[in-house]
Amino acid sequence: MQKFKHICVIGLGYIGLPTAATFAAHGVKITGVDVNQHAVDMINQGKVHIVEPDLDALVRDVVAQGKLSAQLAPTEADAYIVAVPTPFKDDYQPDLKYIESAAKALAPFLKPGNLVVLESTSPVSATEQMAAWLSETRPDLTFPQQAGEQADILVAHCPERVLPGKVLQELISNDRIVGGMTPRCSQAAIDLYKVFVKGDCIGTNARTAEMCKLTENSFRDVNIAFANELSIICDKLDINVWELIQLANRHPRVNILQPGPGVGGHCIAVDPWFIVAKTPEQARLIRTAREVNDSKPEWVIDQVKIKIAEFLQANPEKTIKDVTVACYGLAFKPDIDDLRESPALNITKKLAEQGLNILAIEPNIEILPQIMLDNVQLTDIETGLEADIYVVLVKHKEFKGLHLNAEKVINTCGL
Repeated sequence: MQKFKHICVIGLGYIGLPTAATFAAHGVKITGVDVNQHAVDMINQGKVHIVEPDLDALVRDVVAQGKLSAQLAPTEADAYIVAVPTPFKDDYQPDLKYIESAAKALAPFLKPGNLVVLESTSPVSATEQMAAWLSETRPDLTFPQQAGEQADILVAHCPERVLPGKVLQELISNDRIVGGMTPRCSQAAIDLYKVFVKGDCIGTNARTAEMCKLTENSFRDVNIAFANELSIICDKLDINVWELIQLANRHPRVNILQPGPGVGGHCIAVDPWFIVAKTPEQARLIRTAREVNDSKPEWVIDQVKIKIAEFLQANPEKTIKDVTVACYGLAFKPDIDDLRESPALNITKKLAEQGLNILAIEPNIEILPQIMLDNVQLTDIETGLEADIYVVLVKHKEFKGLHLNAEKVINTCGL
C-alpha cells in the first residue's frame, strides 16, 4: 500500500475543505489551497467560511494540531486532490477553466511517484484533459497517456457523492468510485482514500468513474422531473399532488419523489448537461428532464402572478408596488446555506424584478447575495407573516409548524 504523508488539496469549498479536514484528522499533513484570500485566512485561524454541521469544530482541531494549513498556491506534496468548481457556460457546454488553472498551478511542484486526483464532478474525458495540461507544463515527466503503467505521475478521478448537511459522515461511510487512467493509478488512489473511507473503494477506469457520477445525478434529475411535471399536471386538473403522490407510493414498487420549485445545487442542476454536451443526439430523456426542471421556476412565478392579480382585484386602491411577497427559503435545499443554482433564489430575484416588495426569509445566511435588488429585504419569520402573499420555496426546519393563511400561500415544496 502506498503511503501518503503530505497531501495538497486544491479548492477549499463545500467538498475540498471537509475532505482536507478529514484527511488531517486521520494524521496526514494537509496543505489546502484556494484563490480566496478570505477563505485562506479564516481556515488558518481555525474557522470556516461555509456552513456544514461539525465542520467548524473539526477544522479548529486539525489547525490547532498543525495538521491543516491553507495558502494561495500549491506546494510539494505526495498527492494532489483537485476539488475546484466545474460550471457550464451559457450554452450548457462544460467550463473546465478552473481545472486547467489548478493543473497548471500544481504542475511545477510534481515529482516522480506523485498522484493527482481530480475530485471535481466533470464531463467524460476531463481527467485525461487534466493529464494533458499537466504534461504540457511538465514535459520532463511522463504521464499515463504516454507511458501507461510506467508513468512518473499517476492520475485518477474520484468523484464525491456526499449530501450537504451530512458531508463529514458520508465522506467516511459512503462507497467511493475510483477511476485511474491505468490500474496502477486506480490502486494508488484507492490507497489514498482508504486512509479514512470505511465504505468500499471500487476501482475502474477514469471515464467510467466520471460517467458514474453524472449518471447518479442524472437518474435523480429524471425522477425529480417526473414529480415536477406531475405537480403541474395536477394543478391543471385541480388535484392535490401531495396527496396523490402519497397514495401512489403505497404501491409496493412505486416511489415518486416530492416536487419542488425546480432543481438547484452544484450537482443535479449541472451534471446532466455534461452528458448532453458530450452526446447530444443520444441523451434525449436526460435533456428533456433538465428542461422540465429548469422551467419549473417560471411556472412558480406564474402562480405568484395569479395570486397578485387576485390580491389587486380585491384591493383596487393598490398597485403592484404596494404588494409584499414573503419568500420562505433561498437555499437550494433544506437546512443549508448553499445558494448555488438555487431555484428559490432565482424565483425571489425574478419576483423582485416585477417591482414587488420582497421579504426574503432565509435563516441560514446573514447577508443577501449581491445579485439581489434593493426591494428585497432579508428578514425573520415573524416579519414575513406581515406579507400579502407567501411563497414557500424550501423545507427549512424553522418553517415547519408555521400557520399561514392558505388562501395567501403558494406551496412549492409540500411543507
